Amino acid sequence: MAQSAAPATAAPAITPISLKAIAPWAVFVGVVMLVLLYFVGAEQGATSLISGEGVHEWVHDGRHLLGFPCH
Repeated sequence: MAQSAAPATAAPAITPISLKAIAPWAVFVGVVMLVLLYFVGAEQGATSLISGEGVHEWVHDGRHLLGFPCH
């Protein structure tokens, strides 16, 4: 009873991910983060791209959580 029922297999080789594969995703995530930072941090008053209070109300609690003053 010293034999194993499952055959021994080699661990799969880990292949590194190239910078060319990561770069487009890194740029996309960076742009999305900058857009979110704009809407949370600056979308009101003179720099407002969208009129009204809708965006402000959606991100109001997030502004306070991140330390942005809004009123």
